[in-house]
Amino acid sequence: MSKARLVLVRHGQSVYNQKNIFTGWTDVELSEQGVKEAREAGKLLQKNNIYPDICFTSWLKRAIHTAQILLQELEWEHIDALRSYKLNERHYGDWQGRDKDEVKKEYGEEKFLAVRRGYDVSPPPLKSDDERCVWNEKKYTNFDKTLLPLSESLKDTKKRVLEYYKKAIIPQLKKEKTVLISAHGNSLRALVMELEKISTKDIVSFEIPTGEIIVYNFNSDMKITEKDILIG
Repeated sequence: MSKARLVLVRHGQSVYNQKNIFTGWTDVELSEQGVKEAREAGKLLQKNNIYPDICFTSWLKRAIHTAQILLQELEWEHIDALRSYKLNERHYGDWQGRDKDEVKKEYGEEKFLAVRRGYDVSPPPLKSDDERCVWNEKKYTNFDKTLLPLSESLKDTKKRVLEYYKKAIIPQLKKEKTVLISAHGNSLRALVMELEKISTKDIVSFEIPTGEIIVYNFNSDMKITEKDILIG
């Protein structure tokens, strides 16, 4: 029986989550509550005797710091941690940095929900000269700009997440590793959508709360044999 196990952790509450602001690729810190949630996630893993062999995160510090705090709480900081922008949160385009209630008022609830919870509807894109464009950040300066989004739907997010999952994460699972991914609400929704074969209709109502942990066990054919949700 395969020992492959995938542990998904949505980062703890960020300062933008706390203020009801669209975050996307904006690189903001965890709130005090988010730090607490990350610690609780570590305690949950310890309680369930789950010790990862390797860790993956996005390039955004709220996911990176969640993993670091979690592993510190677990007293398990020696494992390798690999990072990829392909695990970043969905890019919310021109809505990034804006209050969610104000956006809803401006665009109407139908358009708002179609973008926020739908599958293939993107927010209005940033203009290429907008200071919020990620290529203005030092860590992205050597990227081909065509690889960096100005806006994304969940469908767009799913494409890049699955590319990385197949290239970097499945090989670790095939080695029967316990793999931890600390990422974001939409990058994890996109992955779970694929893993559980959730339809484009049903994904609308699917959400992963901050700090929640989803654990999958796999057989040797990389099929899910068991799913657990750990909640503090």
